[in-house]
Amino acid sequence: MSSAPPAPPLGLILAGGLARRMGGGDKPLRLLAGRPVLDHVVERLRGQCDGLLLNANGDPARFAAHGLPVVADSVPDFAGPLAGILAGLDWLVAHRPNDGWLVSVAADTPFIPADLVARLHAARAAAGTPLACAASAGRQHHAIGLWPVALREDLRAALAAGERRLGHWTAKHGVAVAEWQAEPVDPFFNINTPNDLAEAQDIFRRLG
Repeated sequence: MSSAPPAPPLGLILAGGLARRMGGGDKPLRLLAGRPVLDHVVERLRGQCDGLLLNANGDPARFAAHGLPVVADSVPDFAGPLAGILAGLDWLVAHRPNDGWLVSVAADTPFIPADLVARLHAARAAAGTPLACAASAGRQHHAIGLWPVALREDLRAALAAGERRLGHWTAKHGVAVAEWQAEPVDPFFNINTPNDLAEAQDIFRRLG
């Protein structure tokens, strides 16, 4: 007899970076196909999750129009996506203590697939690992992954000890990889530069 599928997790959208290659500012608020990039991420992730959370530093009011809870890093000096994931896990424990999972995506990935959560859970269960991340075109996307609350304090200790490499920390615990096709569109295409934003506009035009 097969077990029941896991309950939908809380979705965490990581927007805590400095966007240096974009010239600063908030990449998720740049317009793509006439709407903020964040709108596209929210639209693709919302149906897969039981609520969404935004990790961002600075004044949260700039994201007020999206109506999402905003959590800042508790680790200083822009410590990277691991700090954002810890902030999301801390929020989950404080507000929904009976929930066990968090799924994270980057705020600059507007083509997130509709089967992201289901396939991450399936990969994790098949491999018997506590963590799972997405991959495409032979490249792992460590920030797009599934995180158990059970590893929250281990993550906190690793950050306090200076760990900043997301893939290094996940590898120590065991991480399953769910692979997606990168054609005709890489579902994990991310917008880092103005040229990337122009390419994303072209992708939207090709997709109609």
